[in-house]
Amino acid sequence: MMGGFGSGRKSEVNCTDVCRSIDIRLWQREGNLVPGNHFIGQSIRNGKKFTSISVRVEVSQLRLTYTHQRNSGILDNVDYPVRLEMTSCHYGGVRYWFTCPADGCGRRVAILYKDSRCKYFACRHCYQLVYQSQRETANDRADRKTNKIKEKLRWPCGIYNPIGGKPKSMHWKTYYRLLTEHNDCLNQALLGVSEKL
Repeated sequence: MMGGFGSGRKSEVNCTDVCRSIDIRLWQREGNLVPGNHFIGQSIRNGKKFTSISVRVEVSQLRLTYTHQRNSGILDNVDYPVRLEMTSCHYGGVRYWFTCPADGCGRRVAILYKDSRCKYFACRHCYQLVYQSQRETANDRADRKTNKIKEKLRWPCGIYNPIGGKPKSMHWKTYYRLLTEHNDCLNQALLGVSEKL
């Protein structure tokens, strides 16, 4: 018999959330992208900082140096260039982009990813990664959005927790807008729970 408990696609496989990432926008905001500069960047996974990466900024590329641990436990020193592209912004300034270093790719991206099994950073298309939200049902999305709104309103997260009042510093118009969004999302999330019962 096909189907049944545990069958189907595993939700955590091939998602950007389970991979380490480096974000050029963060490094630009921090003022690190000056030619000749050397800094220690962090790869991030699910909002948490992970391995340190030595980054040397050159004129049109970055040189990434870090240690990769193979499944066998052997450590490899990894050192390779990642080309940079710049685009002009409408109101002045420039925006930096990574050029995906994977063979035959060259996509212009803001974020590069690295699975723990892989040695190099590359774009999500090369690793065939999707965003977690692309794997969610409408009910799961509503549950996640409900919690985001509760965080903005400084209420305890969770669809079973009661709603609170208006935060002191918030305008009434903003509060009522968030409250309406919260109630719509909460109803959708609770509908999803009732469908599972």
